[in-house]
Amino acid sequence: MSFLKHIEEIRQRARQTMEDGAVTHDYRLDRAQAVRVLNEALATEIVCVLRYRFHHFMATGIHSSAIAKEFLVYAQEEQVHADLIAARIKQLGGKPEMDPAVVAKASHTEYKEGISLADMIRENLVAERIAVATYREIITYFGQADPTSRTMIEAILAQEEEHADELADLLFAVEPDTDNNTRRLYFADEIPGQSDAGQEVLS
Repeated sequence: MSFLKHIEEIRQRARQTMEDGAVTHDYRLDRAQAVRVLNEALATEIVCVLRYRFHHFMATGIHSSAIAKEFLVYAQEEQVHADLIAARIKQLGGKPEMDPAVVAKASHTEYKEGISLADMIRENLVAERIAVATYREIITYFGQADPTSRTMIEAILAQEEEHADELADLLFAVEPDTDNNTRRLYFADEIPGQSDAGQEVLS
């Protein structure tokens, strides 16, 4: 015997409003609001794709070759994120918003070109940090009411955190003088020029 007590009712409802596809009567969020939230995330990803691709082509300087390749990898990964979000919007019965004028206004991050390789890294790092913060809020919004959207954003968030961590290291490599606390690259017992005695513990 099925653990579902109302299986016949579920079967009947599945035949009703079939045009809703994956969305059933028990979807607990306001679908229009959920689509708006996802379209903001989609806009954020699209802007990131464009910024990373621009930086891939425009990167110059002694470190530019390797970093330009990283920018391209990030652009490709952000495009995958955008595709996942667009597909989910469609599943919820919404329209993925890709009008450039609307995308620019809806994005959580800004399109900043930068005038040097360090500027490019810095702008991308700021954008990733913004995405990390806002995606955490989106995860809370979906919660248990929409686990599919939540787990999708959680996976995207994990990669955005990787990007931010790697960009912070790239910025230090290009402009080490911009980081007054070089100790962040070391464990507490590895800080150059310091003895074990009186050594501060890294936060």
